[in-house]
Amino acid sequence: MPSHIMLSYQWDDQALVKKIYDRLKGDGLPVWMDIEGGVTGNINDSMAAGVEEAVVICPFMTPAYQASRSCKKELNYAESREVIIVPVMLTNNWEASEWLGLITAGLLWVDFRNAEKDEEHFEMCLSSLEEEIMFNAGHLLAVEEPQEEVVDQPEPPKPRLKKKPGRGFRHALSKLYIHESGEQIIDPTDDSRNTVELSETAGEHCYWLEIKGNGCKYYRNVVTNRYLGFDPNRNQVHSDVGPSESEEWLMLVDQTDQSSQRAVIIKNKHTGMFLAVQNRHFMGLTSYNEDCRWFLE
Repeated sequence: MPSHIMLSYQWDDQALVKKIYDRLKGDGLPVWMDIEGGVTGNINDSMAAGVEEAVVICPFMTPAYQASRSCKKELNYAESREVIIVPVMLTNNWEASEWLGLITAGLLWVDFRNAEKDEEHFEMCLSSLEEEIMFNAGHLLAVEEPQEEVVDQPEPPKPRLKKKPGRGFRHALSKLYIHESGEQIIDPTDDSRNTVELSETAGEHCYWLEIKGNGCKYYRNVVTNRYLGFDPNRNQVHSDVGPSESEEWLMLVDQTDQSSQRAVIIKNKHTGMFLAVQNRHFMGLTSYNEDCRWFLE
């Protein structure tokens, strides 16, 4: 049975990936790296075994990774085996293309572009990676208790990593959460839609399951099982009983953000409008500005 997280990288980035490996392992995640006992005997057999036993593979994306034949073989093999891919971006002002762009298209990459700026920044990037791994595969991984360092005055023990119920969306500027109210929209022409509100506090109604669609994603509330949607005629966010065009979404990394807080842009596929908040109200905007920035929780 697949059991570990495989780190796939080009050798120029070995020092950073080794640091990430050590931290993931220290936090109780089962992680595989070639220089940490992953390769024994024939290298091709060992790398194939690394992929075959992987629940998740994390490609550390750079131009050198994209140019590497070995990295291409690893990731192509992982994709053919339907291993969950959690991409990690290391390079500023660059986008994956060719074979790498094709495999990672539509996937939410984790931002490590400035991870080595300082230790606090690295910790935030690492936390983002752990959260994305747990979101995608927490139910498939055997997570252990975090390893504790022996110190004179020990800090409170770090809790074991757990999978969250779904995606939580917190608006970057207003700090408000997308919340399914469970209240029906008063509209005689449509009795299937409920209102979706902005909440100051997170709760069960603020979590949304992410479901892959045809070139899009659907977000279904974990409590009500209703789908997040947008009506451009009313400029209104709603929830509905079943997915339709109005409930089709695209979610991308907000590459303009430098906070390492998992900043994303949410765009309605059908209308092409960005989901934004202005004056504590939902808005659909035709062009991006800071009102369109969300943090994943």
